[in-house]
Amino acid sequence: MAETDNTKPHHEERGHVSETLLHHHKKTMGGRDPHEEHRVATPLELLFDLTFVVAFGVAASQFAHMLAEGHYGTALFGFAFATFGICWAWINFSWFASAYDTDDWIYRITTMVQMIGVSILALGIAPFFASLEHGSHFDNSVIVLGYVVMRVAMMFQWIRAARQDPLRRSTCLTYAAAILIAQVGWCVLIFLDMPNGITLAAMAVLYLVELSGPYIAEQKNGGTPWHAHHIAERYACLAIIALGEGVVGTIAALSAVIRDQGWSTDVALVGLAGIGLTFGIWWSYFVLPSGDILHRFRDQSFVWGYGHMVTIAAIVATGAGLDVAALFIEHKAHIGALPAVMTVAIPVSIFIASLYAIYAYMVGEFDRFHIWLIAGTAAVIAIAIFAASAGLSMPLCLVILSVAPAVTVIGYEIVGHRHQAAVLGKD
Repeated sequence: MAETDNTKPHHEERGHVSETLLHHHKKTMGGRDPHEEHRVATPLELLFDLTFVVAFGVAASQFAHMLAEGHYGTALFGFAFATFGICWAWINFSWFASAYDTDDWIYRITTMVQMIGVSILALGIAPFFASLEHGSHFDNSVIVLGYVVMRVAMMFQWIRAARQDPLRRSTCLTYAAAILIAQVGWCVLIFLDMPNGITLAAMAVLYLVELSGPYIAEQKNGGTPWHAHHIAERYACLAIIALGEGVVGTIAALSAVIRDQGWSTDVALVGLAGIGLTFGIWWSYFVLPSGDILHRFRDQSFVWGYGHMVTIAAIVATGAGLDVAALFIEHKAHIGALPAVMTVAIPVSIFIASLYAIYAYMVGEFDRFHIWLIAGTAAVIAIAIFAASAGLSMPLCLVILSVAPAVTVIGYEIVGHRHQAAVLGKD
């Protein structure tokens, strides 16, 4: 049998490469094939993702600082606001790219403008947290400025798609209109000196506009031609970015401890727990074949896509909690061992709960097998919390906690994969 040469790209035949693949001249935004084979994240999308590493890192660092000070309410509000803004910016770009990525020079330059907007947003996170910490007027002006840059570029993309894809013109224009309305609202909000309670109510309305815009748009003419497996891979990339931020933050914090105090058992245990949690969260996230599930249950994509904001936020918050643990053993945290453990235990619990909730909604099943897995996971988390309250050292409690994601992994590797295959095989 003759050997097959698998080293050539799919588009290359007998040494010939299509000329259109060698330049980035202007192309028509007619919408991509939602069933295109071998559709993967592009180098430009991966470059775009790098700006979110910085944004997540700043948000997690500020969150950890406030948690370590014991300012829990302020920390949660600031983190929720910042993380929603970061995730929402990424979601808007990624779903558009899945449907209309032309990779021509116009698209590339517009993406660069959006990257500038994300960078500005990241610069505004620290001042926003500072304004919350001092109890003054919410200072989200720099964050909004970053959003203006991103959203103007995004609105340009949707208007361009509306002009070049007549079949989906109303869908694209609805997206553009929702962006415009929401962005005008955010800009007006930063110039109005209102009590924080009224500001919060106005923000809730603007959140509703942001979230409902895509839903309304996708009801028209069948929606946009996004690609299920491509979107699943893009969210997987975002999850890995969030995990990576946690690793970087934890190592940086532990490096500071080692520099000041030298190596210790506590440092080793927190490092072990951090890597264990990171690996366990990664494995449990990829237990679910998101691409296949999303392809089969395409009409349920909104809950899947929006629900992931909770999942991603929980991953980032876990990294922040590990940062708090490092501050604790460095004696720079003004909280006890139990609260320090809770800063990791709560986001890990939210991550696992969100993963099961999304799966149960998408496939319409939540059986005894999943109840047992959740019960086992909850038991591990409860043991870690009880151990902390009983006086066991915080690092050891984190090591116990790091086993929690393994319950899902082991359950699916032994039994769950058959159950999952049966569910996906149903007509």
